[in-house]
Formats: sequence, structure tokens, C-alpha cells
Amino acid sequence: MPDSRRGVLYGVAAYTMWGLFPLYWPLLKPSGAVEILAHRVVWSLVAVIAVLAVRRHWSWFRELARQPRKLLLLTLAAVTVSVNWGVYIYAVNAGHVVESALGYFINPLVSVLFGVLVFRERLRPWQWTAVGLGTLAVIVLAVDYGRPPWIALVLAVSFGTYGLIKKAANVGAAESLTVETLVLLVPALAYLAFLQSQGTATFGAAGLGHAALLAGGGVVTAIPLMCFTASAIRVPLSVIGLLQYIAPILQFLCGVLVAHETMAPSRWAGFAIIWLALAVFSWEGLRHAHATRRAATPAPALETV
Repeated sequence: MPDSRRGVLYGVAAYTMWGLFPLYWPLLKPSGAVEILAHRVVWSLVAVIAVLAVRRHWSWFRELARQPRKLLLLTLAAVTVSVNWGVYIYAVNAGHVVESALGYFINPLVSVLFGVLVFRERLRPWQWTAVGLGTLAVIVLAVDYGRPPWIALVLAVSFGTYGLIKKAANVGAAESLTVETLVLLVPALAYLAFLQSQGTATFGAAGLGHAALLAGGGVVTAIPLMCFTASAIRVPLSVIGLLQYIAPILQFLCGVLVAHETMAPSRWAGFAIIWLALAVFSWEGLRHAHATRRAATPAPALETV
């Protein structure tokens, strides 16, 4: 199989698994969102260490320990991703699957704004059109919800910030996840010990199957991340940019078709606007990439007689 096709399949697998997360977290009830988050941290570390052990890849740790800037960035990434994970688990288990999907629909537009604010990038006119439509969608949905869609906004901003930090750190997926979970390990274990001392911990108390599902949270965190990394190094970013919509589309379908969340006409209107914004954003990106490739292709030399 060509490497590029394998990369696409890895990407589809990663985003499909992320898109089906709303079906997994409700299985962990009666555990609360924070307890699930703590177990996700602990078992993610176990899973990624197992991956590193199979690969016999440990030399990176000593080299990374000599780079305090990267360690600081990964610490900030750990804090950011814990906010994202915690809010997402809460949203899904509290019946806000559709709003959580909105967060990941908005995320590409948030990343564009970060490019403007942090890297002083200049947006092209159609990119500004997409951002404007995204802003209008948020306003329409705020009116519909009777409040700002804070779950979607927190998810979009936290994941966008996480990606920004990871880009600056430039550390591999398994290595980065190891450090991030190590940073979160002590507070996670402390919280689980507190629940155990209070007699409110659900791990083991709700049956062996429930305990296995809690532990499985680490596996379902690590596997799609590994697939994503395998995809990112094999296919262009333009392809990754299109594949990323698989996850929120599946999350949205889970919310509407499985969780049966209410979709009032005004809510459909808000989502229609955000989908239009993403269509404009994707079309403009593909158009610009095509124009750039054409400009970079040297003109054929003229034959002389």
C-alpha cells in the first residue's frame, strides 16, 4: 500500500475514534467527570509507556530533560489538555454532545485567529469571511441557548491552545503524552486517593466491567493519538485539515441520533452558518494551496530549433 494512502487510513481511523468518544464516556457512569479524567490520566500513562516499551524507545527522555523550555511547554500543554478533557467528559455525560461537537467545528477558525494574534499572520479576504461567519454562528447559538455556548468555546480555545503549545514544543506524540501525563499524575492520584478515603470512589465498587472501562480510557486516548501522528507524517496538512471534520460530524450525529438532543430551528440555523464558514474556509485553503503549487512549478523550457 502506498505510504500516502496508509497515512489517509491512519487519519480516518484517528478522527473516527475521536468522533465516537461520545458513545464511550457515558459507559463510565456513575463515575463523575473529574474521577474519569483522573483515571484517563493514569491509564493513558500506562498505555503510552507500554507503547514505548514495545518500541524500546527511551533515549529521548534524557535529551528532553536537558531542555527546560520544552519541559515548561509540555507542562503548560498538560494543564491545557486536562481542561479540554475534563470539559469534554462533563459535556458528553451531562447531555451536551451537540454543543461539544460545535467546539470542534469552531476549532479550525480559532486556530486561524491564533495565527493572527500570536504569529501576526495576515488573513486573506475569504479567510476573514469564514471567521466572520463563525462569529455570526456563535451569536446565533448564544441567542438560541440563552447564554454563550461556553462548552463549545472552552473546548475550541483549549484545544487550539494545546495545538499551539505542541507546535512550539515540537516533541513526538508518544514522548509528549508521556511527559504530559507524568505532570498530571500526582494530582490525579491524589484525587483518586481522596475519593477512596471518602468511600466515594467507583473504581472496583461498580463492578469489574466498570473498572475495565475506566482503565480502557487510557487505551482509547493513546491509540487515536498514535494513529494521528502516523497520519500527520505521511500526508499533507491540507488533507489533515479536511479529515479533521470527521470527528465533529460523528459527534454531532451521536448527539442528535443517539442521545436525541433537541435541535430547535434556530440551533439548526447556527450550525448551518458554521458549516458554511467551514466550507468557505476549506475551499479557500485548497484554492490557495493549488495556486501556490502552480506558482512553484517551473515553466517548461522553450525548445530552440
